[in-house]
Amino acid sequence: MQNKNTAYSILDLAIVSKGNTLAETFENSLALAQAADEVGYQRYWLAEHHNSDAIGSSATSILIGKIAEGTKRIKVGSGGIMLPNHSPLIIAEQFGTLGILYPNRIDLGLGRAPGTDRDTANAIRSDFYQAAMSFPEEVQKLQDYFSIYSGSNKVRANVAEGVNVPLYILGSSHDSAHLAAKKGLPYAFASHFATPLLLSALAVYREEFQPSEVLDAPYTLAGVNIIVADTDEEAEHISTSLYKMIIGLITGKRGLMQAPEAMTNELREMSKHPSVQQMLKYSFIGSKATVKEKVKAFIEDTQIDEIIAVTNIYDSKDRIKSYRLFAEIMQELNNEA
Repeated sequence: MQNKNTAYSILDLAIVSKGNTLAETFENSLALAQAADEVGYQRYWLAEHHNSDAIGSSATSILIGKIAEGTKRIKVGSGGIMLPNHSPLIIAEQFGTLGILYPNRIDLGLGRAPGTDRDTANAIRSDFYQAAMSFPEEVQKLQDYFSIYSGSNKVRANVAEGVNVPLYILGSSHDSAHLAAKKGLPYAFASHFATPLLLSALAVYREEFQPSEVLDAPYTLAGVNIIVADTDEEAEHISTSLYKMIIGLITGKRGLMQAPEAMTNELREMSKHPSVQQMLKYSFIGSKATVKEKVKAFIEDTQIDEIIAVTNIYDSKDRIKSYRLFAEIMQELNNEA
């Protein structure tokens, strides 16, 4: 039974729709963040990806600054920064600066994956895989850079010292759950595309959680795909863009986000492929009433503290409308809790 309020937030990849420029894509992200700011979303996260025509959030910290500058209340951050791509010192300096410019509004979610293909990962950082194996130590370096200066460090990130930028561990496996629990940090599971281990990873995190300076008790977040429209039929139509994108990822035919089309028998059959079904297991598509029941069941099954909604669709206006309707759903569920 849901017996507590569940926060609701947004994960954005700055998806580039066919016919849109990157400049238009960035403005659409800002417009969405401003709408989210008005209807109670807790945070607006951007995900780091590279070498993808369809994803514009590669310079993640810069986009975070744009979104934070154009909003008032909502927390803005990374979901996540792929830490093995970077020097922890540079990330501390970037996010420490953001934390000074936008006090108490910047989050730093950290992931271990490259957010790209192997060749691009090597181009970003030749020792990426060695850094990925050292992820716990790299996270600790970041924590040290953000701590108040003790007078003994030879290498410092002075713009990060003592700045309030909460860290979150992102992941899709038990490894990330173990690390988040050991460090007493919030844990965000990428169940909007990596579904099999959601429940067991949450159980590992909760069972092993060690209280820390930042958290007394476990705090869990989980990603879900959300598409809400006035009717089930309209939502299904809009969702064809998402299905085509996922099928493209699986078949290696990646490209810009395509406009929705009629749900043909061929597309319906392809959407039922086990790989597509597994990736989109936690996808709630339909009218408010339909999505509300599915989200209510998801919250009851997972007992998560916060839902991260991912709405990858073609039209910016449809996306903002979907997120507004989802905010209404969450407010209704929280009022009923």
